[in-house]
Amino acid sequence: MRELGVQLSLLNRQVGARAGVNDPDLDVLDMIVRHGPLSPSALARLARLHPATMTGVLDRLEQGGWIVRERDANDRRAVVVRAQKAKSVDILRLYSGMNSEMDGILDGYDEGQLVAIADFIERTTEAGRLSVEQLAEQ
Repeated sequence: MRELGVQLSLLNRQVGARAGVNDPDLDVLDMIVRHGPLSPSALARLARLHPATMTGVLDRLEQGGWIVRERDANDRRAVVVRAQKAKSVDILRLYSGMNSEMDGILDGYDEGQLVAIADFIERTTEAGRLSVEQLAEQ
């Protein structure tokens, strides 16, 4: 698992370098794509970043054209952050090699094995989330 983590970190670093986005900003962009649109404060909680730090991240992502901040039509004080879909295609293209490799690997498993793999990934992800929470509370 540690080696997988290292390889994924190296992949993300290469993707970020090609896209002109640093590692923490790439993580936040991924959160926006997967969980957005979100308010900046909700995003800061999700990413476990101080709101002022999140503001800097969002400024860089907005300046790079990766996200937009939109005001709520009903409450002009409320802001949501949304990924720019056209720009997100650039990131997906950079991950296409890994995605193709994963498709080939998964083709070798039957339905029951795929269910077991998905369960393992979900449970491992949850264990990681809980570990982050525990460390953050110390």
